Amino acid sequence: MNSYVTGTVIRQLREKKGLTQAALAERIHVSAKTVSKWETGRGYPDISLLEPVAEAFGVSVAELLSGRAVSNRNVSANMLRSRIYVCPVCGNVIQAMGEAAVSCHGIQLAPCEEEPSNEDHKIFLERSGDEYYIRIDHEMTKKHYISFIAGVSDDRMEMVRLYPEGNAEARVRIRGVRKILFYCNRDGLFRIDPVKGIDDRERCYEDIEERRELEQAAALLFG
Repeated sequence: MNSYVTGTVIRQLREKKGLTQAALAERIHVSAKTVSKWETGRGYPDISLLEPVAEAFGVSVAELLSGRAVSNRNVSANMLRSRIYVCPVCGNVIQAMGEAAVSCHGIQLAPCEEEPSNEDHKIFLERSGDEYYIRIDHEMTKKHYISFIAGVSDDRMEMVRLYPEGNAEARVRIRGVRKILFYCNRDGLFRIDPVKGIDDRERCYEDIEERRELEQAAALLFG
């Protein structure tokens, strides 16, 4: 793993739980002196003790290793607030509705930060019946590619997985879509907010300022 439980985390969780060093030691069958060594950075718990320590604090092993609590709040069941995690080793994509401690291949993953699409990541939208046809102007080599495109609404996420040497395009259902996400394996997660009357695959970034003005006007008209 790229991180291990620290003495500071053990002390904070112990104090939050209202346990003394002796009480914690008794629960996990070690000496109080051992717990003191952990908390002062003079030693670490053996890996076999991680589960008992986490159980004593009422947290998961993932939370113990990440050093932060995970909230079980539902986040109003709004998919627009969900978080995306992508493993840099295997490309695995994990979606979480709320707070989560996520790891893959021994790496503690941080949620991806969405950025507005830009000149290097041009996205073109076209309505086709009840779907959006989405095309991204981007190379699709084995070293640099778009790995997925997703349409996100309040209650669902429709994700299309893409692969190197394929096409950077997808179709997602229009109904309820409030934002479209796509992920570049080098540059991260990007988004665009489709606006009624503005989607046009042939012109998107030719005049950035004009497009922004049109989007603002459309947002006022169509809410």
